[in-house]
Amino acid sequence: MSQNLKTNIHPLAIVEPGAIIGEGVTIEPFAVVKATVTLKDRVVIKSHAYIDGYTTIDEDTIIWPSASVGTKTQDLKFRGEKTFVTIGKRCEIREFVTINSSCQENSEVKIGDDCLIMAYCHVAHNCELGNRVIMSNSAMLAGHVVVEDCAIIGGMTPVHQFSRIGKFAMVGGFSRVPKDIPPFTVGGGFPYKFGGINIIGLKRHKFPLDVRVALSKAFKMTYRSGLHLDEALKQIEQEIEPFDEVKHWVDFCRTSKRGLLGLQGVTKQGGEDSEEYFEE
Repeated sequence: MSQNLKTNIHPLAIVEPGAIIGEGVTIEPFAVVKATVTLKDRVVIKSHAYIDGYTTIDEDTIIWPSASVGTKTQDLKFRGEKTFVTIGKRCEIREFVTINSSCQENSEVKIGDDCLIMAYCHVAHNCELGNRVIMSNSAMLAGHVVVEDCAIIGGMTPVHQFSRIGKFAMVGGFSRVPKDIPPFTVGGGFPYKFGGINIIGLKRHKFPLDVRVALSKAFKMTYRSGLHLDEALKQIEQEIEPFDEVKHWVDFCRTSKRGLLGLQGVTKQGGEDSEEYFEE
């Protein structure tokens, strides 16, 4: 329930008439909030941040100095359509991050709850980020990229347009991502090499042992069996217990439009992701 928190807008901030400002919002000096922006309760806009366009920022999110949110897309196809940016609750958008608006009428750039987007990152038009996504410094998303829940993208990593990064995947820094990265995996480099399933991340998020084992088997059938992708996915469905995570793996791989990254030329060693067979 609202506690009628005091809104603190510094007199040197520029907040255009028409902007919707919730309770307990803080806007520091020299920040700019344009007329079509909505800031929900307890949002903090730090000095020199610039918030433009049809942008909605949800409760308790912090926009740090010199970040730019909701500005016109850099897509040359843009013809002035009405587009949107939506940022969820409790996010941190750090210094010099750029989050462009979308392209095509009524389309949206969407960032979920509890995301951390570190300094100098870029999120382009029509991107969609799930909840608890982490983008390390200078990671860059081209247009139409989808990043699922709890994925982590290492610093200085560009992601090609229309690519997807699956949930709980961990992408190493200084990588290059021209295709889809399946969920629950860990990898990095250029050319990209997989280390297997993201065992440490799955343990930290309390995934049961039998689920981790099943995902490891699904990874090996997909990447190290020598089977065609369609055959590997059918074998996964026939031979591995149908946990929700395994179903998500199959669905993600089967619906890939750009293709799966690293499906050719993957590492041959099988020991990196086999430790769960001997634990507990």
